[in-house]
Amino acid sequence: MYTLYSMQNSGNSYKARLLLARLGISYRLVEVDILKGETRTPEFLARNPEGRVPVLELAGGRHLAESNAILAYLAEGTRFMPEDRLERAEVLRWMFFEQHSHEPSIAAARFWLHLVKGGRELKTHDIDHWMEQGYLALSLMERHLASHAYFVGPRTTVADLALYAHTHVAPEGDFDLAGYPAVMDWLARVAAEPGHVAMSERPAGASAGWDRLARA
Repeated sequence: MYTLYSMQNSGNSYKARLLLARLGISYRLVEVDILKGETRTPEFLARNPEGRVPVLELAGGRHLAESNAILAYLAEGTRFMPEDRLERAEVLRWMFFEQHSHEPSIAAARFWLHLVKGGRELKTHDIDHWMEQGYLALSLMERHLASHAYFVGPRTTVADLALYAHTHVAPEGDFDLAGYPAVMDWLARVAAEPGHVAMSERPAGASAGWDRLARA
């Protein structure tokens, strides 16, 4: 059985929980609070030297970090990763876009403005940059989704799940999605699909419950 080290409010952690739920895979969930320094302990750093969540523990005690790497690993051989070579490359292209052009602004704004107490004051000089770059990413997504139901092909792939995780909570980082109707329609479409779980939801497949890192 997999073990997932995850933080409830982390968009990157949510990606992994979302795919595991869509696939109906049972796993053990260990809640790790990055705001309390729980990713900086020797025990956690032995699992991921970068000190970040999520981390997926595999059979034999091996560990896989980076949210999109975890998505690619879990999606292999499933409907969430196309078999066609070009479509697979397109899925990876959108996942690279998510990490390079989307997450650094949209997720960063949400983290500092919504999750970190006093974060708005600490990051005053970064907010304008986040807004500019985040809206550029949303505009690119809007143009694509204006003529496509999903990012690659006729159904949801891990490219959609990767982008959904941070986009659906972008308003918590002061982004207004009202001007992006195609993005809004896509968010609703993904959320309405079978097996979907909300970020705040305890996934049914997390059989060991919300274990604390200290008991891992």
